[in-house]
Amino acid sequence: MSAGLSSGLSSGPGIIDFALTPPLEAHEPPEARGLRRDGIRLLVSRRDTGQITHHAFTDLPSVLSAGDLLVVNNSATLPAAVRLDRLVVHFSTELPSGEWLVELRRRTATATEPYSGAEPREWLPLPDGAMLHLIAKETPRLWRATLDRDVPSYLAEHGRPIRYGYVPRDWPIGDYQTVFGVEAGSAEMPSAGRPFTAELVTALVSRGIAIAPVTLHTGVASPEKDEPPYAERFSVSPQTARLVNLTRASGGRVIAVGTTVVRALESAAAQSPDAAARGPAGPVRAASGWTSHIVTPQGGVRVVDGLLTGLHEPRSSHLLMLSAIAGTELLARSYETALREEYLWHEFGDTHLIL
Repeated sequence: MSAGLSSGLSSGPGIIDFALTPPLEAHEPPEARGLRRDGIRLLVSRRDTGQITHHAFTDLPSVLSAGDLLVVNNSATLPAAVRLDRLVVHFSTELPSGEWLVELRRRTATATEPYSGAEPREWLPLPDGAMLHLIAKETPRLWRATLDRDVPSYLAEHGRPIRYGYVPRDWPIGDYQTVFGVEAGSAEMPSAGRPFTAELVTALVSRGIAIAPVTLHTGVASPEKDEPPYAERFSVSPQTARLVNLTRASGGRVIAVGTTVVRALESAAAQSPDAAARGPAGPVRAASGWTSHIVTPQGGVRVVDGLLTGLHEPRSSHLLMLSAIAGTELLARSYETALREEYLWHEFGDTHLIL
């Protein structure tokens, strides 16, 4: 355990545990709190010095350096939740077969929880006469299913953005999109990119900080603790792979905007035919497909030098990834600082930059 963790936060090998209370949860977009999208706070943790500093998100161009590369996720968010009287269906991921992975959740007075009462081959009626056919369980919580009509079109008319109990009301789908989102397919927002505005992107580029896209379509989150992420679709283009390699060769830093970007880049590195021979510092190559890759402190990272992300739930698998980049001791101190200084958690909350 790190010294001084008197706030109830504890740490082990790659594990951070703490109590997250409702006042530290962002319950609405920052715009609803009278702020701009980029008007949130930015916590910066530096592995080389161990220093932790506080900034506005708009300070990002001055925190980074000319020659750095920000890699962003260009996946756009679907209105992936369809509500029934007692259930909510979360459309997670489209499979190559045309089937969809879906999660069924039971509605409660203030939130939802996983629903286990469904059976294989069951037909579930949805609004507007649509019928969802449950085929078989894919994971303990996800079903393979088909809908009797085009899913994206149906969601555009009848879906709502997925939200959990800490967000008490609906917000428009536009509040769940990022300035980078051009490839529709994520069940939940790649939220690390949300605070960026066109003005901030211009400021970054004008200071010599490049921006390159990857695509990773996020599935449903795992709000229940200790669950690893599911397999997700990703693509790293030849152009982005080239920029990553040029940045590293010239001494710049490759900084992922979001855990989804880390997963995509590290999956591309791991899937390269000669990855084992190349070692941790070899070139990145274009890749696409499905990834089940999980970044851990034991496996480390091959590609990224930094990560811009939100603040994550206790004991979540994302914290293993953060520990792989920051180290458990620095990450524990960073989260203790965020708790003490009352940073806000979740997709509408504040941000954390690890360098």
